[in-house]
Amino acid sequence: MSDILDDHNDFGLQCPPPFHADQVQLDHGGGGQLSQQLLEQVIQPRFANAELARGHDSALLQFGDARVAFTTDSYVINPLIFPGGDIGKLAVYGTVNDLLMAGARPRYLSCSLIIEEGLPLETLTTILDSMAAAAKECEVAIVTGDTKVVDRGHGDGLYINTAGIGVREWPGTIAPQSIQPGDAIVLSAGVGRHGLAIMAQREGLQFDTPITSDCASLLPAVTTLLENGIDVHCMRDATRGGLASILVELAELSGLSMTLSATAIPVSEVVVGGCELLGLDPLYVANEGCFVAMVPEAQLQAALTLLRDQAVSRESVQIGRVDKKGEPKLTQGKGRVCLQTAIGSTRLLRRMTGRLLPRIC
Repeated sequence: MSDILDDHNDFGLQCPPPFHADQVQLDHGGGGQLSQQLLEQVIQPRFANAELARGHDSALLQFGDARVAFTTDSYVINPLIFPGGDIGKLAVYGTVNDLLMAGARPRYLSCSLIIEEGLPLETLTTILDSMAAAAKECEVAIVTGDTKVVDRGHGDGLYINTAGIGVREWPGTIAPQSIQPGDAIVLSAGVGRHGLAIMAQREGLQFDTPITSDCASLLPAVTTLLENGIDVHCMRDATRGGLASILVELAELSGLSMTLSATAIPVSEVVVGGCELLGLDPLYVANEGCFVAMVPEAQLQAALTLLRDQAVSRESVQIGRVDKKGEPKLTQGKGRVCLQTAIGSTRLLRRMTGRLLPRIC
């Protein structure tokens, strides 16, 4: 089913977000506007450099003739094991996918474990076995790491930090700054499954059709594009903050505006129903197995054919386009994302002002 909830607020009106300058709030980790404020006002100014300012999922580095990508991430998901995955699998796939979004072939990972006293060894070994299997699937080696144990009641079971290194084998720079006017925006899969699966397990909700996370490696989808000569300008996996948040971020970083079609965005019936029940917008619900790619319009059909031949990206569709100069009027200006709804109205997408679903990755 290709459908999406129509939004009653077509003008994107929202109350100004609160900002507590004297302390960090849980909302600052939700992937929305407060997260961005924390990064821009507190963290990034203290480490300012050109690579950090690129705002990509991975740093794009060069050592002599070697072009590499480097990324790091931390995983604090609750529960540790969920329908469709677990924190170990999520850590490997998430790190691998971030390298892939920079156009790099993943090679090596680190793994640091922060374990809470009292975590059952059976749980830990299950997660580590899952992590090892995911690494083998993604053709990466976990080559270094660290282990710490913290007091009971101070670690929420298990936290995992990973870092990854990948080789940029293909020419060009895949980054937000490479997006071009007129680029087609491709989405690789339906949205909303991961966040909804986590929330359903937390709240003990049951649906007629079980919801499982879309936690998956994007390796086959991305490599088939690059190995077949698709001139991908930018990619981003739609994780924390969902599809809407990552597109707003890309629009801001590129300085270009985008127009999307709501009816083109695939959302399954069970996700639509679950979001209606919980009062959520599927566009802002986290995913762990889908991404957007900006490709030249002339290569759109070739890209879709390649992606649809891979299981992880079988639902791939064009959901919009990067605006050309002067169109449409509503999105003129720097970095805006406009959604044409099913009823013909227009909605300006914005960052979330707080956290939609905490602790989902």
